[in-house]
Amino acid sequence: MAAAGPGPASAGGGRWEVVRKGRRPAGGPGSRRALGEANAGRTLPLAAPIATSDTIFELGFEKALKKQNKEQVPPAAAPEQPHRKPHAGKSAKKPSASDAGIKAGKCRSLEEALRALDLADLQKELDKSQSVFPENPSVWVKDLASYLNYKLQAPRSDPMLNQHPHDYPYCLVSKELKNIIRSLLARSSSVLELFFDHCIYTMLQELDKTPGESLHGYRICIQAVLLDRPKIATMNLGKYLEVLRSHQNRPAKCLTVLWALGQAGFADLHEGLKVWLGVMLPVLGIKSLSPYAVAYLDRLLMMHSNLTKGFGMIGPKDFFPLLDFAFMPNNSLPPSLQEQLRRLYPRLKVLAFGAKPETALHTYFPSFLSRATPSCPPGMKKELLTSMSQCLSLDPLSFSVWRQLYTKHLSQSSLLLNHLLESWDSSSKKVRQSLQETVRSFKVTNEELAARGPNSDQDVAACDAACKELLRKMKGRGFPWSRLLLVLLVFAAGFLLHDVRTHGSFQASSSAHLLRSSGILPASQQAWQKVSHCCLEGYRWLERSLPVYGSQAAAVLQPQLELLWAKSGEAALYASAQCSSLLSWVRDGLPWLPEWLQSRLPESLLHFAECVRELLLFLVRSCLLPLLECVAAALERGWKHWVDSCNGEVTWACVGEHLASFTYSSWIYLQNTTLAVKNWALAMISGH
Repeated sequence: MAAAGPGPASAGGGRWEVVRKGRRPAGGPGSRRALGEANAGRTLPLAAPIATSDTIFELGFEKALKKQNKEQVPPAAAPEQPHRKPHAGKSAKKPSASDAGIKAGKCRSLEEALRALDLADLQKELDKSQSVFPENPSVWVKDLASYLNYKLQAPRSDPMLNQHPHDYPYCLVSKELKNIIRSLLARSSSVLELFFDHCIYTMLQELDKTPGESLHGYRICIQAVLLDRPKIATMNLGKYLEVLRSHQNRPAKCLTVLWALGQAGFADLHEGLKVWLGVMLPVLGIKSLSPYAVAYLDRLLMMHSNLTKGFGMIGPKDFFPLLDFAFMPNNSLPPSLQEQLRRLYPRLKVLAFGAKPETALHTYFPSFLSRATPSCPPGMKKELLTSMSQCLSLDPLSFSVWRQLYTKHLSQSSLLLNHLLESWDSSSKKVRQSLQETVRSFKVTNEELAARGPNSDQDVAACDAACKELLRKMKGRGFPWSRLLLVLLVFAAGFLLHDVRTHGSFQASSSAHLLRSSGILPASQQAWQKVSHCCLEGYRWLERSLPVYGSQAAAVLQPQLELLWAKSGEAALYASAQCSSLLSWVRDGLPWLPEWLQSRLPESLLHFAECVRELLLFLVRSCLLPLLECVAAALERGWKHWVDSCNGEVTWACVGEHLASFTYSSWIYLQNTTLAVKNWALAMISGH
């Protein structure tokens, strides 16, 4: 931790410095270390000693404690610092012997280190820091980070952390420790940006050390800061991009920076996309960094299923490099990463087109068109042609853009014209109308280009052939059989009505005479008589058989139905009792569940759930229950009326009588309606 001394000075000055070997930190009051920085970490085991030898403890920890007591005093004693400056460098390098003892006392896992963390001691150290430096919150948060990083000494994990959840290691922190961290960060809100820089800078310093400390404490602080203030990570992306370029040959450092910046995306999709486009897309071609960049984008889009918050972030400038990475073969991405990026491409396309693609797609059309060359790979060509068809169908301005670019992209235009020709049947009427104007203008342009000379005659000929075929399809759309059939049907109905009205009846009409002479009318009358006879016989059979079979079925099925009803009631009671006991067990055995949910879910979501609960209760009490009561009353009145109509006893004969009455009344109503429609039609025809 001693080598991390320059971190606060550089972060406090608002500048990022790349530390080179042999460079000494500047002295003076600006180089004052926080209580938890440098040697302060080695004083902490006094409260809870690590099992080390007495010699290492005396040489390492007690000398560090004396040095701290001399260096870190309130600002009134600051003028004596210059006399101690020459010894600061020596004492900073001195505790190397005690580092071995500290590293030997590492916990086997981060979970074990968090369980062993003394929160009372942490609070005591933070209170001491705030009392000594009451107007310097930068010191408070740096002490917090140094304390946590010193105490949480577990095996160092992979900088990518792909084997862990996205919120690791913050997800392992207890609720009490989270409250302490949040409380201190809330009181230090004015210095959180500098604190974020300090954590990243110190992590990079630790990676320079050969044994090095684990970085769990700084990671937890970074996640806690960005959970509430994700915009802090995107304030200086240009600076971090320079850091990545300067450490390009140190993958561990670059991955650490990418991990720290990427934590903003898990709280806010907008900020996550800004981080990815700002620092991860520029390094996508680097072999050691590309896997993390693609994996982060995959996890980001998987976490945020609602993409509306990311609309407007990806424009043509960022979208088309992604398209090239996903579909262009032999690029700097390995095939596995290219396939993973190709799976993410549809969601990236949705983000790029935004909420209103009908007003934005014409800006993407030129780049789609320029890439659709005849030598384009098949997969990419298919995607480009599909995207251009989408641009033409959604944004009408794409047609005007295409007309402007036509002469410079003849080979690409011929591919698009042939694609539109193949998908002609599935295109909409609106697209066909706009395409008709565009193809006609292309035909005129083709004639002008052919008259100029033999240049590009092959591409012009291909475009001209496609244009002629499209114009032929537009003119010859096939015979409208459906419309002709509808016209003939309307004409026949009108003629029949006029004929009947003229002769006074259907039997005296010319239509009836024609049907009789052709034999159609007698055949249809005979068929109708047979159908009527069959229907009458069927009705009589039902009238005789239905009561008998119905009573037999009721006698057979009634005991089983009663038993089934009784068993269903018992099963419902048993399920209700089991659910009640399960709810009681959950309430008594898991008292921490409500607190855990409350800590995990945001306050606004809980408030929304409460509002929905009140709304549902209101609907049940004010609407559903009265509606059910009305339905029950109506059913009761209907059943009473049914019983009264059957003289107090519901029999199959009564049911058949009611069905016959209902059928007869329905038939009479249908006849009256048909007669009224016929009279209206005759009146309309005679009026004309």
